[in-house]
Amino acid sequence: MPSPEKRPRDSSSHSRAPRRTRSHAPGSPRTRDAARSRATILEAATDEFAAHGLGGARVDEIARRADVNKALLYHYFGNKEALFLAVLEQIYAGIRGAEASLDLEALPPEEAMARLVDFTWRYYLEHPEFIHLVNSENLHRAEHLARSEHVGSLHHPLVDRIRELLDRGVAAGAFRAGVDPVQLYITIASLGYFYLSNAHTLGVVFERDLLSGSELDERCGHIHQVVRGYLRPERSDDD
Repeated sequence: MPSPEKRPRDSSSHSRAPRRTRSHAPGSPRTRDAARSRATILEAATDEFAAHGLGGARVDEIARRADVNKALLYHYFGNKEALFLAVLEQIYAGIRGAEASLDLEALPPEEAMARLVDFTWRYYLEHPEFIHLVNSENLHRAEHLARSEHVGSLHHPLVDRIRELLDRGVAAGAFRAGVDPVQLYITIASLGYFYLSNAHTLGVVFERDLLSGSELDERCGHIHQVVRGYLRPERSDDD
């Protein structure tokens, strides 16, 4: 198990009291500027935390990337760890929102499951920062994510959507019964996540370029085969 990241002594890890400001009506220029500043800071923080982890990321560098002063960053987010949590919440909201747009309910069960599998694999390929940030948080045993008031509610619709898909598949005779939707999703995610997060070390060990186009296509096909094989209904001896 990897050792936790070393956290350098950094004044950015301590809370700063936000300055008092006058409230402004929603939609006002000041409100729009605040939303734009927060979004810019989050984008810069995502890049910095993904590149260096929580321990190695520097608030000075995040402020520089966002072209804001540190006082404004602390005003919006409080401290470095709170900013890291905001980044985690944003990346989870991103993948869950993209999943919700797949329109799985409109597809036959087998086609819908294939779409979910393909989406999950492609999302990790196109968003390597997601893997880097989740790896970083796992080094901290999810202590920041555990403080989130939003992450749990983001995932409930995903579980419900997969459960409904499984039920439709069982009714159609396409899937076997008794599949746990959470276990199934963890399997779908891990088949891509583990491969991509360990591709460099596995590539050296097995002397293969696991990130080449042909290897990535082969892996995607393998994931589909594994999931299809697991979900295939069990046949009785009379069949």
